Amino acid sequence: MRSHYCGELNTSHVGEEVSLCGWAHRRRDHGGVIFIDLRDHQGLVQVVFDPDVPDTFRLAEQVRSEYVLAVRGRVRIRPAGTENPDLRTGAIEVLGQSLEILNRSEPPPIQLEEHSHPASEEIRLRYRYLDLRRAEMQRRLRTRGKIVQCLRSFLDAQGFLEMETPILTKSTPEGARDYLVPSRTYPGQFFALPQSPQLFKQLLMMGGMDRYYQIARCFRDEDLRADRQPEFTQLDIEASFLQEEPFMGLMEAMIRQLFRTILEVELPDPFPRLSYAEALRRYGTDRPDLRIPLELVDIADLMAEVEFKVFSGPARDPAGRVVALRLPQGGTLTRKEIDGYTQFVGLYGAKGLAYIKVNAWSTQGREGLQSPILKFLPDAAVAGLMARTQAEDGDLIFFGADQASVVNEAMGALRVKLGQDRGILTEGWQPLWVVDFPLFEREPHSGRWTALHHPFTAPKEAHIARLDEDPSACLSRAYDMVLNGTEIGGGSIRIHREEVQRKIFRLLEISEEQAEDRFGFLLRALRYGCPPHGGIAFGLDRLVMLLTGASSIRDVIAFPKTQTAACPLTDAPAPVDETQLNELALHIRLRP
Repeated sequence: MRSHYCGELNTSHVGEEVSLCGWAHRRRDHGGVIFIDLRDHQGLVQVVFDPDVPDTFRLAEQVRSEYVLAVRGRVRIRPAGTENPDLRTGAIEVLGQSLEILNRSEPPPIQLEEHSHPASEEIRLRYRYLDLRRAEMQRRLRTRGKIVQCLRSFLDAQGFLEMETPILTKSTPEGARDYLVPSRTYPGQFFALPQSPQLFKQLLMMGGMDRYYQIARCFRDEDLRADRQPEFTQLDIEASFLQEEPFMGLMEAMIRQLFRTILEVELPDPFPRLSYAEALRRYGTDRPDLRIPLELVDIADLMAEVEFKVFSGPARDPAGRVVALRLPQGGTLTRKEIDGYTQFVGLYGAKGLAYIKVNAWSTQGREGLQSPILKFLPDAAVAGLMARTQAEDGDLIFFGADQASVVNEAMGALRVKLGQDRGILTEGWQPLWVVDFPLFEREPHSGRWTALHHPFTAPKEAHIARLDEDPSACLSRAYDMVLNGTEIGGGSIRIHREEVQRKIFRLLEISEEQAEDRFGFLLRALRYGCPPHGGIAFGLDRLVMLLTGASSIRDVIAFPKTQTAACPLTDAPAPVDETQLNELALHIRLRP
């Protein structure tokens, strides 16, 4: 039906007769001459219809936005002064000779112009097929395809075999609720949709596949936010007989090639590494954004004996933390702005946000400081604070004091917000690896041990002996790749010996019966010569979101769900009829 795509025409085609197909992006009637901007997935081209061909001209008069058209015409140079430098085809136009309306369109509920005000997300998702026609969405999804192609190319060249793992599987606890699928042939029993291919990719290593990857669909029934979806896509990778450093180096090379191919950007070689403990100490998070130069400074030792209980209480508490966060030239912040930041940290559990303005410390000492809390702080504590933070005149120092988890979360978030609000976030890309994670953490309410990553993560070899004595001191062989404050990949070396896996299950208070019921197939496989192996899973949606500059993964998924896990396009989830329920031996009982 067409000889060329609209967006590929240029001055080299001048004089050629072309056949084009696409949508009427815009129609303009300029006093006897009709201009139609014809659009396809390659771009726009201007088609001109003169009244010299009466039948075609009358048909062009009927065209409205989003009509589907077939056009035949001749390419010519635009008249001088009418060129459009913002358009790839802006130097030429097509003189229309024939026109066919292939399909008509009702007035679309979404504006498809490049710079038009976007519709609400609810409308965009309900009419997603229209939203996908927008140039921005076209660019993002085409880039997604190129990203997947680049990743596949690298892994294929490195000897990784692309394989599929089951979608219908057994429910196993992996940190979120499973989506369950009732079985018709086994009434009262259920499949689960996989939260990840974790156990199957380990079984592939036990099956001698050596190197595996998969663009895997994953499903988690959890509360959503901007970077979460009930169904999402991972790049899952696993390899046998590779230790952490060689495997991490291979994954770095893959990401460097990806950025070089897609963005023509060179990432550092090697990526910097931070221990989990250092990341929390300096940035309050295990996914720090290194583009922001602000850091948390521990001051508990300076505040342990002060009269200010807000500081001294957490300073003396082994589970507490007291930190300072210096904001260069932050002394210009108004009280209203400071109150706004106080409300912000309150979202993360902080009870308040103390501060000191450094007006003239260099010339007036203590008298050059301004803060409601100064009267509670002795000279020695103030001098120590100023020296440790290296504060200068014009700066502002914020403080966090509470349980360590609250301080880390609140002050870590404040650090990022200040960097963004104050324009001290540098341009570019800052990747890093976070390593040396604790193997376990305490569940706040029950006090039980839980796996910081998942229960199949191997402890460091030297720490296996500590499992019985002091689990809190055990570090794992896990590694997370972080980019500009977003975790894009997480992985580990796995447990490959049955006795170690059973010991981990016991520490997690998974009984022998439960272990056999939930993971018996894995434990059996570990008895038959399981090789050392490890891997990683990259969040493909997050990676595409970062590379395309989108603000949400919903903008890089063709048909996403809303934040309430619903699909406005298809009105899913939806009731099913009684016949289907009877076939599945199910009866609906609504919660009161």
